[in-house]
Amino acid sequence: MQPVAINLGIQLRVLATSANESAAQVIPDAFIGDYKNLNDLRTFAQNCDVITFDHEHVPLEALKQLVAEGVNVQPNPDALQFAQDKLMMRAALTEAGIPCPQWAHISTSDELNDFALQVGWPLVLKSARGGYDGKGVWLVEDESEALAVMTDINAHGQEVLAEECVNFTQEIAAQVARNPSGKSVTYCVVKSTQTYGICHEVIAPCPDISEATSQAAQAIAEKISALIDVTGMLAVELFDTGSEVLVNELAMRPHNSGHWSMDGATTSQFENHLRAVMNWPLGATDLTAPHTVMVNLLGASETDLFRTTLSAIRQHPSAKVHLYGKAVKRGRKIGHVNASGDNLESLKKLAWQVANQITGAEDEQ
Repeated sequence: MQPVAINLGIQLRVLATSANESAAQVIPDAFIGDYKNLNDLRTFAQNCDVITFDHEHVPLEALKQLVAEGVNVQPNPDALQFAQDKLMMRAALTEAGIPCPQWAHISTSDELNDFALQVGWPLVLKSARGGYDGKGVWLVEDESEALAVMTDINAHGQEVLAEECVNFTQEIAAQVARNPSGKSVTYCVVKSTQTYGICHEVIAPCPDISEATSQAAQAIAEKISALIDVTGMLAVELFDTGSEVLVNELAMRPHNSGHWSMDGATTSQFENHLRAVMNWPLGATDLTAPHTVMVNLLGASETDLFRTTLSAIRQHPSAKVHLYGKAVKRGRKIGHVNASGDNLESLKKLAWQVANQITGAEDEQ
């Protein structure tokens, strides 16, 4: 968000756990503290006009206390709770008639077996709170495997959400930006491909989707944003089964499924998040090219990203590389590549070539 903040004349302050964190490297006003500590949050919030997030894990009780003390928190804790707690999210969406996978709150073996009898094995078990990038999610094939996972989840003080294993044709995502006045804009529906639960490739717009399905996904995102009074960016990850779309997860922040917008949309998700939380007019979301492909850089064998990035952009000057300043760890998201243009297959080839060249993954293939 820092580059667009500079363009808009917005001064950012970041709460970071260390000066080496990505945002702290580029935002001069970095407060080093613990986002779980209320006193640190209070100190950080002093003289801030708006507080917003790049992850959903700040304790709700602390945020509610800040709001009670007059701090402008966007999105507010009453909305953020639905991104933090998957059971609350499923209950709210189901009550509102928004299509979801069949699900149940499971706490006993009898409840487990009743649900399995209803939807069949395998099941997907999730920790109700925490978890991202495939963490906190298990595909279980039978009762013994499921009970072991339930025991592990409960041992960490978490409740268990069980869901049917959806037979989907593709994973898609719809994003909406909404400000406190209730004004909103939507982005095109995108196709998202995962590697071990981590978003690896996004294609905007989704190439294999009907107009009716695309409109349905956007309508769901808009309905959710209004239902739970989201401000800022909302990403809704969905399963496309070929006959319907089902909500999988929610994220109330700029999200991997929208990184393409930095180079493929008139206004990026990062700029619209800032505009939205500050209750400013929202920017247009029109495509700037027929197709944009985003490939996440996942840590592999290469640690000298400076050298490999120079080589990659020298060979492929049309690719747009975005690095995060993170130490390289295998499988960790350390940046992304965007490629925009007319020919989708050529763009996919380009984005993957650049990504693999930077990370060293091409040497492992």
